Amino acid sequence: MSKYMLIMRGTEEAVERYAQMPFDQVIEAMGRYNEAMITAGVLVAGEGLSDASEGFVVDFSDETPLVTDGPYGEIKELFNGFWIIETATREEAVEWATRCPLGPGNFLEVRRVNGIEDFPQDNEWIQKEEGWRKEAAERAAGA
Repeated sequence: MSKYMLIMRGTEEAVERYAQMPFDQVIEAMGRYNEAMITAGVLVAGEGLSDASEGFVVDFSDETPLVTDGPYGEIKELFNGFWIIETATREEAVEWATRCPLGPGNFLEVRRVNGIEDFPQDNEWIQKEEGWRKEAAERAAGA
């Protein structure tokens, strides 16, 4: 099994188009999509994001990081939300991505999420990371 992140992106025009749609219609379409992924057992996580004007960017180009409040200058694409799914194959991830109820001006960037096994197992920090993940899972199970 592999995890994939589906990154919802859209142009300003696509965001404006969604703003013209009845909100209940948008929520229902996304709700049905999420429900299908939950029923299939592939959805690990997913969230929508607030408007870009509420965010900020940290630019590490100079020695001192520069924080810029959103929106961040000229916006060509907006990162609007994400899902993390876990599927048996890349093809299954493609199938779920193509079923997303997005319209013109939107697209999904799909990236495989690296697992701990993708890194050198003899590295001290990778070993610590594995321990931290186990601790977090134990805390979540106890909560």
